[in-house]
Amino acid sequence: MTSTLGTRQEPVPVHRLPRPRFALIEPRTGPAPEPVTGQGDRVQTGTRALLAVFVVFTLLAANQLLVLGAHTERFWAWPIPFRPSSAFLGAAYVAGAVLSILALRESRWSNVRVPVVTVSLFTVLTLVPTILHRHRMNLMEQGFARVAAVVWIVVYIAVPIAGTLVVVRQWVASRRHPQPILRPMPRLLVAVLLAQGTVLTAAGAVLYLGGLRNHMAVPVVWPGWPWPVTPLTGMAIGAWLLSFGIAIVLAIRERDLSRMFVSAVAYAVFGAAEVAVLLNHRGAVGTNALWLWIDVALFATLVPAGVYGAWAARKRLARSNDVRAGV
Repeated sequence: MTSTLGTRQEPVPVHRLPRPRFALIEPRTGPAPEPVTGQGDRVQTGTRALLAVFVVFTLLAANQLLVLGAHTERFWAWPIPFRPSSAFLGAAYVAGAVLSILALRESRWSNVRVPVVTVSLFTVLTLVPTILHRHRMNLMEQGFARVAAVVWIVVYIAVPIAGTLVVVRQWVASRRHPQPILRPMPRLLVAVLLAQGTVLTAAGAVLYLGGLRNHMAVPVVWPGWPWPVTPLTGMAIGAWLLSFGIAIVLAIRERDLSRMFVSAVAYAVFGAAEVAVLLNHRGAVGTNALWLWIDVALFATLVPAGVYGAWAARKRLARSNDVRAGV
C-alpha cells in the first residue's frame, strides 16, 4: 500500500477551475442611463435658444401690430396703410408666439419637429420680401420706426441661418432612431387638412407671387383677399398662409397625432384669431364682402381641426402615462 501523506500536490491552474453557474452582480448605483433613442430625440440647447428668440420677437410684433397697428409709420418696420392688414399680421404673430411658447415646454424633438421646421421655413419666406422691398422699410425714418426696421432685417437674416443649422443638427442626432407611430391620423382628418392646406397655399401663393411682380407702394386688390395690400404687406401675409400650408404637409407626413399637440393648438389659435380680425374689420372701407365671408368660413374650419388634434394628442399622452404607471 502506498501512502500519499507525504506526496506534494501541484496547485491546480486557475484557468482549469470550474466556473460558477451563477455570478453575483453588484447593483448599479445612481440613475439608469437613458436609452440612445431618448438622447437622439432630445431637444438641443440651440433649438431652445432659437425658440426663445422667436417667442420674444413674436410677442413684440403682436403687440406693435395689434395695439399700435394704426400707426405703423411710427411703430413698425414699414407703413401698412390698411388697419385690417396690420391686425391680420398681428393675429398671425399671436399664433406664432403660442406655437413657440408651447414648443419650449417640450423635451422631445419629435414633438416640436413640425413647429421648428415651419418657423424656419417661414423666416426664409419672409426674408425674400424683406430684401426685395427693403426700399419700403422705415430705414430713412427717425425714432422707433427706424429701430423696428433694423431689428426686422437683422432677425429675418439671422433666424433663417440659425434655423437651418438647428434643423440639420437635430436631424443628424435623430435620423438613426426613428420614433414609432403611436396614434395614426384618421383618413377623414387627413382629407380635411389637405383641403384646408390647398386653399391656404393657393391664397398665400396669390399674395406672395403678386408681391414679387409688383414694386409699387400703392395697395393692390388680389383675388382671395378682402382688402387692398401693398406688395410688401401682401408677401408678409402670404408667407404666413404658405407656412401653415407647409405645416399641414409636414404634419401629414409625420402621420402621428401624438406628436401634434403644439402644432394643433397653434393651428386652432391661428384660425380663431383671424376669424376675430376678419369679423372686427368687416366694415372697413374697401372691403370685398364676398372674399371676407369666404375667408371667415375658411379660418373658422381651422379651429375644430386644431382642437381635435390637440385633444387626440393629449389623449394618447395620458394613455401612455397610465400604461407606464400600471393603471
